[in-house]
Amino acid sequence: MKLYFLKITLLLFSVSFIGCKQNSEVVLTDKKCKSENTIHYATGLSITNHKGFSIVIVSNPWPKTTKKFTYILKEKNGIIPDSLQQFTTIQVPIQSIVVTSTTHVPSLEMLGIENSLIGFPNLNYISSDKVRTQIEKGKVIELGNNTSLNTEKIINLQPDIIVGYGLDNNNPTLDNLQKSGLKVVLNGDWNETSPLGKAEWIKLFGALYCKQVEANKIFTTIEKEYLAATVLAKKAASKPTVLAGDIFEGKWYLPSGTSWGSLLFKEANANYLWQDSKGTGSLSLSFETVFEKAKNADFWITSGQFSTLKAMSDANTHYNQYKAFQNKKVYSFCGKKGKTGGVLYYELGPNRPDIVLKDLIKIMHPELLVGYQLYFFEKLK
Repeated sequence: MKLYFLKITLLLFSVSFIGCKQNSEVVLTDKKCKSENTIHYATGLSITNHKGFSIVIVSNPWPKTTKKFTYILKEKNGIIPDSLQQFTTIQVPIQSIVVTSTTHVPSLEMLGIENSLIGFPNLNYISSDKVRTQIEKGKVIELGNNTSLNTEKIINLQPDIIVGYGLDNNNPTLDNLQKSGLKVVLNGDWNETSPLGKAEWIKLFGALYCKQVEANKIFTTIEKEYLAATVLAKKAASKPTVLAGDIFEGKWYLPSGTSWGSLLFKEANANYLWQDSKGTGSLSLSFETVFEKAKNADFWITSGQFSTLKAMSDANTHYNQYKAFQNKKVYSFCGKKGKTGGVLYYELGPNRPDIVLKDLIKIMHPELLVGYQLYFFEKLK
């Protein structure tokens, strides 16, 4: 489980009305029904609104997939064309939900619908104070692990929707839940590589709850703050070098060149030393390879394994050979946690790239954000 969260961290820091198959394209035959996609940054999500219903297409739920999943969100008294009956129809607004990733939780809270959450796997990982209050009241049920969800409990809960995700095309638990008659919607936010692309998945929850206006307003604010921060970062007089990650089970994991994390370093006007590498996930390198290239890096953003410099050097005495370590310019996001130990960054970071970016700008170019206090990150002592 620890390796799973480490890799997720690096990823963070990484339909036709004609055609009956799930991966077919949606092509409206009635020209009067045409509508523009409301999604602008997320590459794996499409939402088009029509009179009485919306069409949601999830096209990138896991890496290198060729499948597309289409969901028809039917409003009260909405009429679904016969040519759409092949797809999963969901009555909206939904009233109850099960989600399976902590990254889904902030969307519920920002939309003010966290009370509709009735089940989640590994409750201890949730950091949100509002949701933790619901958990303490017994209103959110423990559902086991993502890889082995307690299907009996979920069936007993009868949620309107289960929001799941897949690392690949093999997810028998979700398949079995669908066979039992429950509705499953895949969420591919984790597979987006752009910061605003990840954050835009709040619009999926907005559509499920008929709160698209609210979701659009929230995202627009995040977008505005993020873009303003990128403009501010360009005013920096220097472009410091940055190292990321650290060693886990003998390998140094760090973001690849076109990953979420690498792009954030670039937007913060920093020179991430592996920004030219290929791939959207994480790199797995030897200590020697990393040391040769990054021993003189100005800053070091760790994976979140360690809370102090001593803990780092105790784990690997060679860490203290790095310039950033010697100059005490090592930063981590592991300090801010929920009541039961869940790391807030894992949960909220992908949903609030504007805050992550401001944190990085404050670290690399403190003169640009005078008075700003780091939210996710802290300097290791």
